[in-house]
Amino acid sequence: MAGTTRPIDARGWIFEVQDIDAGTDTWLPIAGLNSFTSNPGENEEVTETVAFESEGAYEEDVMQRGASLSLEGQYRIDKTTGAQDPGQAYIDHVWTPRVGIDSHNPIRWRHKSQDKWVMWDATMTPGEQGGGNNDKTSWSCTVRRNGWPTSADVVTTP
Repeated sequence: MAGTTRPIDARGWIFEVQDIDAGTDTWLPIAGLNSFTSNPGENEEVTETVAFESEGAYEEDVMQRGASLSLEGQYRIDKTTGAQDPGQAYIDHVWTPRVGIDSHNPIRWRHKSQDKWVMWDATMTPGEQGGGNNDKTSWSCTVRRNGWPTSADVVTTP
């Protein structure tokens, strides 16, 4: 018997990017996603601590933790206006050109079954876009956490 736990659907994850140029607290859902990968070991750095006393056994200390999140899907537009999805457009046209200290932007995500957002101060690398003769155009990006993650309650408005 499997018990009382069940796996959750990958399609139930919600990803949003904050529009830091908006006058109010504005989070833009990123539409068109069909795959994501969370890598909690990205940018981890370790230092070997082996000494004679280690008696031939390897030893190390973790000196730095990092994480990344890769998002992949299809390039989305509004059927009526032809405008790119607002979340994708913000990443492609507002976040992508920023460098240095301006390259940071908040991102958050959660599963629809969860009541807290995971929140990162992040930097981002835009992904390749393309497709073949009978494909839909692909869209992707990879974000990397800066500092430690935080969380926030999910706020629903009636």
